[in-house]
This record gives sequence, structure tokens and C-alpha cells, in this order.
Amino acid sequence: MTAALEADDIGPVDVAVILFEDSAFNGDIAPAIADLHEQGVVRVIDLAFVKKDLDGSTSAVEVEDADIADAFERISGDPLDLLSDEDLNEAAAGLDPGSSALLIVWENTWAARLARSIRESKGRLITLERIPRDNVLRAIAALDGE
Repeated sequence: MTAALEADDIGPVDVAVILFEDSAFNGDIAPAIADLHEQGVVRVIDLAFVKKDLDGSTSAVEVEDADIADAFERISGDPLDLLSDEDLNEAAAGLDPGSSALLIVWENTWAARLARSIRESKGRLITLERIPRDNVLRAIAALDGE
């Protein structure tokens, strides 16, 4: 996934939890993630799957050990395990029975230069929020209604 992370050069790092209503994860999103990784938009740092069975039991599986590991072959390598067992157990516990999730940690390499410039100028990012897609869709609909 990544050879080494240099503290002075790293861009912002995100953790995403992608929920799947079905506990049988098939890896269909792997090509999109691999494309972003290969294009240098993001650098995948860690990936893992969690699921909660219908009986409420939970499990966590590293991508390399999953049945669909071949789907993620383009972005696998030497993982940097930033997701702890505690992180995985907490994510799995929060799932509804019969669902699964992909946890992914990636560096936003597209923003690394800006992040480095902010640090070098003695600045610091104090707030960053992602606007939920539903809010964006409502705003677009409101503009279209004017």
C-alpha cells in the first residue's frame, strides 16, 4: 500500500467507512479506488473489512486475508496498519446485523503541497468539513427552482 510516510511531506489523511447493506462484500468498488491510487490522487495506507452477522457476531478481516483480496491486488503491498483492532471492533459493533463495511485510510496526495505550504508558513488548518451529498443536492435543487 505504501512504502513509507514522511511526516514533512504527507498530505491530509482521511478515514472512510463505506457501508454495505449486504454482508457479502464483492469488491466492485476496488477498481475505482485503485484508479485514484494509481493516478496519485490518493495514497491508500490501510484497508480492512468488518461485518456483523445476522446473529450479531462481528468479525474483521484485513484485505490481504479476504476472499476478494484479488480485487484489491492493484493497491495492496506492504500495509501500514493504522487501523487498530480496537478501531475495527468499534466499527463492526456499530453495524446493523447483516451488513458489512470497508474501512479505508488514505492520504490526500492531491493536497500534500498545499498542506506543506501551510505548515511552512506557520499556518494551521483549524476546521475542515465535508458537506454531505444530500445537502449539496438540496442546494442544487433550490438553485434550479429559482
